[in-house]
Amino acid sequence: MSKHDDLRLDVRKMYKLYINGAFVRSESGRSDPIWDGKTFGANIARASRKDARDAVVAARAAQATWWNTAPGTRGLIIYRLAEMMDARRTELIERVREGANLSQNEAERETNAAIDRTVWYAGWCDKFNALLSTRNPVSGPHFNFSTAEPTGVVVTLAPERPSLLGLVSVLLPPLVAGNAVVLLASEHDPRSAIAFAEALATSDIPAGTVNILTGVRSEIAPVMAKHMDVNAIAIANGDDALVATIEREAAENVKRVHRYPDRTREEWFSKDAQSLDDIEAFCEIKTIWHPAGV
Repeated sequence: MSKHDDLRLDVRKMYKLYINGAFVRSESGRSDPIWDGKTFGANIARASRKDARDAVVAARAAQATWWNTAPGTRGLIIYRLAEMMDARRTELIERVREGANLSQNEAERETNAAIDRTVWYAGWCDKFNALLSTRNPVSGPHFNFSTAEPTGVVVTLAPERPSLLGLVSVLLPPLVAGNAVVLLASEHDPRSAIAFAEALATSDIPAGTVNILTGVRSEIAPVMAKHMDVNAIAIANGDDALVATIEREAAENVKRVHRYPDRTREEWFSKDAQSLDDIEAFCEIKTIWHPAGV
């Protein structure tokens, strides 16, 4: 051991935003410290309104490419995300543990559940449309059928707890449906969200398809709700006053607002927190008419 080893300083983490497939600092230069008790944990980038707008621009540019990717391939890509999460499992467990002050066993349980849920949703990519589509009974010299298409750009507010399992539970349904997503991470401690973004960056998900912002929700969410190029906004365990603001701003362009049921941390582990219904919530059912016969 070198006599200088005890003089070495820790490399303190400075977490960035994840926009358009790259880790970027907030354009405002702002960051917020996270403390583990009295010990400094990390600096977290604080997204600005411009960062939010940049994320929407990236999502809009990526959405058509993502939807036009073959459903089976989208499933393989999301499965690849699960592989990357599993490869970074040790780091994810540590970020989950320190963010929620959990025991090692509880942090492992949440991380394992998040990986398993990612695999579960990957399997739906080439199946959900068959279940949501139908040929409709009509009279006359024609027939029609209905099929599910994505809503477009979806903004999602992840629950504060559980930080990782809750995140994948609200991110994956719109992603499986073919939407591009801008996700607002846990405000309390988003370290597991950024560690998850590092898994995203090494997966095959196209740049811009998923964007992750950290910062103050009351500052960013209303801006996203009124943004005219956002098609839907989803809220998990949101503050009632903030939800009311989001719903009011979203009404300006008749934006869809989907509110997940309020769940305790433990309830996010249940099978009720993964559902085909959650995928359908981010689909538009389009009906197509065709003449029949000569």
